[in-house]
Amino acid sequence: MPKRRLIGIVVSDKMEKTRVVEVSRFKQHPKYLRRVRIHENYKAHDEKGEYHVGDKVVIEESRPISRDKRWVVIGKL
Repeated sequence: MPKRRLIGIVVSDKMEKTRVVEVSRFKQHPKYLRRVRIHENYKAHDEKGEYHVGDKVVIEESRPISRDKRWVVIGKL
């Protein structure tokens, strides 16, 4: 089974080896049937610390690295 990949923007780089990536997507409202933008934040592992705030990155699912980290930064777009 392939691992999920998401595209998002780094919103925080204050932690060591961890980046917070905001992924936004559209979802249809159940009652009003209008498309609504949803934002989700994911903590992703960045071993070398090469990505910073504002970078557009690709993250991939991985094994649990810590309590909150289940994603790894793959590359920059």
